[in-house]
Amino acid sequence: MTTNKKTPVALTIAGSDSGGGAGIQADLRTFAFHCVHGTSAVTCITAQNTLGVNRVDAMTPEAVVGQIRAVYEDIGVQAAKTGMLLNQEIIAAVSQQVKTWKIANLVVDPVMVSRTGVQLISDQAIKTLGDSLIPQALIVTPNRYEAEILTGLPIHSLEDMTKAARTIHRDLGAKTVLVKGGGMQGDLRGVDIWFDGQQLETLQTQQIDTKNTHGTGCTLSAAIVANLAQGKDILPAVLQAKQYVTTALNYSLNIGQGQGPVGHFFPLLMNIEKND
Repeated sequence: MTTNKKTPVALTIAGSDSGGGAGIQADLRTFAFHCVHGTSAVTCITAQNTLGVNRVDAMTPEAVVGQIRAVYEDIGVQAAKTGMLLNQEIIAAVSQQVKTWKIANLVVDPVMVSRTGVQLISDQAIKTLGDSLIPQALIVTPNRYEAEILTGLPIHSLEDMTKAARTIHRDLGAKTVLVKGGGMQGDLRGVDIWFDGQQLETLQTQQIDTKNTHGTGCTLSAAIVANLAQGKDILPAVLQAKQYVTTALNYSLNIGQGQGPVGHFFPLLMNIEKND
């Protein structure tokens, strides 16, 4: 059976995670859950599992551009996100494509820090990200460590997160900033700060006690993109995305020997539980 109803389309420009928990794989699963057709431009290929990343191989900027162009020339996209862009050359190429295709609903997840707080991309790449890509974003979604790098500010409190959100908005030009509290301690874990230049909100959902949190940042930004592709406004898109991630954490997958991924397909898991 086919339908005449137009299917929303989203694009993820990010790296591949061989362990399937984050990156392109997490994004496409998240799009599918939201009944949004997912397209992709792979920026790098990682050899990783639940224990960590063993190897990273970058695509050429030309290959990344070719993927983006192929999607836009034929299918068209209602919203897009960036994840791991890896180096200055890819960031510059993607920034130019955003301009070329006039991508308005752009979510920039500034992946630049490992889950242990180690910087993954060069200082020059970070500068290019801040100068050329973030100013084009409808929303940028740094975690605690990424917000520290982007602002040069230490972040240990809710007040620090608020200051960082205001600084990123003022100095880097993103229309909206969501500073994520996943890396914070105690009661601040999972508390996010939203700022759009006028409205400041503290966003909080239920804390889920699980070690299997791999891919939460990718999943959140992908869920925001999916909601934007469906025509939702930015704040409702963020709130619904946070709820999706919270439920996916509640159904996280205990696989591998390390940190497993969130359960992107939790509706199926919920059905299995009901039938047991």
